[in-house]
Amino acid sequence: MATGPLAGLRVVELSHVMAGPTCGMMLADLGADVVKVERLPRGDDTRRFVPPEIQGESAAFMMMNRNKRGLAVNLRSENGRIALRRLIGTADVFVENYRPGALDEMGLGYEAMRKDNPALIYCSITGFGRTGPFSNHGGLDLIAQGMSGLMSITGEGPGRPPVKVGAPMTDITAGILAAMGVLAAHVHRLATGEGQLVDTSLFEAGITHTYWQSAIALAGAASPGAMGSAHPLSAPYQAFETADGWITVGAANQRNWERLNRVLEAGELLDDPRFVDNAARMAHRLELEAALSEHFRRRSTADWLAAFEAAGLPGGPVLSIEEMHEHPQTRGRAMLVATDHLVAGRVEALGPPVKLSATPANVRRPAPRLGEHTRTVLAEAGYGEDEIEALVAAGDVVAAG
Repeated sequence: MATGPLAGLRVVELSHVMAGPTCGMMLADLGADVVKVERLPRGDDTRRFVPPEIQGESAAFMMMNRNKRGLAVNLRSENGRIALRRLIGTADVFVENYRPGALDEMGLGYEAMRKDNPALIYCSITGFGRTGPFSNHGGLDLIAQGMSGLMSITGEGPGRPPVKVGAPMTDITAGILAAMGVLAAHVHRLATGEGQLVDTSLFEAGITHTYWQSAIALAGAASPGAMGSAHPLSAPYQAFETADGWITVGAANQRNWERLNRVLEAGELLDDPRFVDNAARMAHRLELEAALSEHFRRRSTADWLAAFEAAGLPGGPVLSIEEMHEHPQTRGRAMLVATDHLVAGRVEALGPPVKLSATPANVRRPAPRLGEHTRTVLAEAGYGEDEIEALVAAGDVVAAG
């Protein structure tokens, strides 16, 4: 059974790939009843993001769509669109990440749906938002990372090619921002009974990650651009190569800078006027990096981490994804969870990242098969058994099993 602070909240999610499904998953983990609506004939594109597969099921789809029920609808069919509109009319929240105008053409846009359901929270995630000169442009994570400035500050340094953040940063962040917007709108509706439009984008999601660089530029200085793993405002705060790997070092404030020098037994750096304070260290950052690198290459990552721990100095290893999965802190925070999928069997996924003491998030069901809950969801929207079977027979919907 659904538990969590959003238990009882009905969400209809008509979305694909990443941003919308991230939003839906966040709400579902917090207890909302999220109905994942997939467009026929083939469903969400992530069903074809293979390999890898687990017993023929897409690992990518299962990662993003756990805790949801599944409905498969033919949006080219009038009866299919009517069924979806009826479903949205019974919902508290509708989440979509289609191109601007696409759902208006189907009679499922915000203005139409607010007439059917004035209390509806209508969440729209697009490439560039619903207003502004680029509002009608399609947007993907790669494009948003480039235009938001993220690619200009990611990479090894000046003269090197622009680099995308390895994760689909703007997709995931847009989904999280959308979930935040939905929760804010939900609080407003609890007080007033009114629904509203929640509008965010991949472009704005990327921009939110440029706070430090934007602060520098808006203060009249040039953005520092790509700096590898270094920080634009404090040093040393970056990764260093050791005798057998890499270590991250957070010695940005003066107290930790002094601790670092004691751990490295590098008193000559502490007395060097080029490194006397943060402003001086930033002005001579490359020289500082070279000097520290000589010290770090002398010992293993494990040796340095033990010394850091003893000195109370922030630092950590650079882990692979597999190593992160096996780290005791990952396990200790329940950031890996498992569900039992009807086809794929036991499947592990990432756990909820927010812990609530009184109403904890939970993972209670695997990702749905295409149309797995079509009959149940349509019945809840008021369709009779004969009506549902007629929709199935006509190809307006697909019902698994």
